[in-house]
Amino acid sequence: MPTPVNRFPSFVRQIVERLKAAFPALGTLRIANMLARAGLHVARSTVRRFLEAHAHPPSPAAPHPANAAHGLLPAPAAVGSGSSRSPRIISRGPNHTWLVDLTIVPTAAGFWVPWLPNALLQRWPFCWWVAVVIDHFSRKAVGHATFKKQPTGKELCAFLGRVVRNVGRPPKYIITDQGAQFATAYRAWCASRGIRPRFGALGRHGSIALVERFIRSLKDEGLRRVLVPFRLSMMQVEVASFVDWYNTSRPHMALGGATPTEVYRGRRPANTGPRFETRARYPARGRGKLRAPQGTPLRLCIGYHEGRRHLPVVRLRKAA
Repeated sequence: MPTPVNRFPSFVRQIVERLKAAFPALGTLRIANMLARAGLHVARSTVRRFLEAHAHPPSPAAPHPANAAHGLLPAPAAVGSGSSRSPRIISRGPNHTWLVDLTIVPTAAGFWVPWLPNALLQRWPFCWWVAVVIDHFSRKAVGHATFKKQPTGKELCAFLGRVVRNVGRPPKYIITDQGAQFATAYRAWCASRGIRPRFGALGRHGSIALVERFIRSLKDEGLRRVLVPFRLSMMQVEVASFVDWYNTSRPHMALGGATPTEVYRGRRPANTGPRFETRARYPARGRGKLRAPQGTPLRLCIGYHEGRRHLPVVRLRKAA
């Protein structure tokens, strides 16, 4: 039978499988976005099909005999119909709205030890306190700081002042939770600079979801894949390396595969530039804008941001 014109060659499957093998934590959408930034546009469903070709999904669990006898099925997940939704955040451009939050990162001597004083003392050498500032419009991390203990309101204001000086101007709004740091001193600091402080709902998860999602990525994709250092300078370098990779190399799903720096600077996203077309007979549009002639074999080149093997930078090259 003739080969369909929309079928990808075998080396595309090998590229997807190799990328998944090198970084097992990558999902299908992340793999598709990373390859699109390198010039190879493959749908998420195609990536899933490549990865599931030799996979054997587990069989569904058998129902409990008592439930089966009475015809009972597992209850669906409950949906909170009575909960109120947080107000929508609107940003009209970069540095219009910032989100600020704090988190703790355990060291090797930290919270995994069940006895005292490790289980109670939330300070160095058992953990670090990390503060981050996220620009809501671009999702860019515009500032970060590491503290040996929970920072006071004065220390937090000094950190925000450094971020404002680095950016060049203060935002119109800053959204935080209702922690002890964001009290009288913080409100006075905002008033002196014409910033309007806004606060998330008390005790409601997701009221500052965007910065919380960044903190999750910082821990899952960055700090939990290395031995968290005990020296402050080394910890600052680890956080700075992840933030730089996050801003410049990691495709953001909410931005359509662009990076936060591209949106922040108004640059053209890499996934919208010239691309590779690996299917020789596929009727591709704009053939003059292709990076190479149609059907050119490719090879995967994996780099590492600042030599850190948990921060991948994907590129594609023409195979020899």
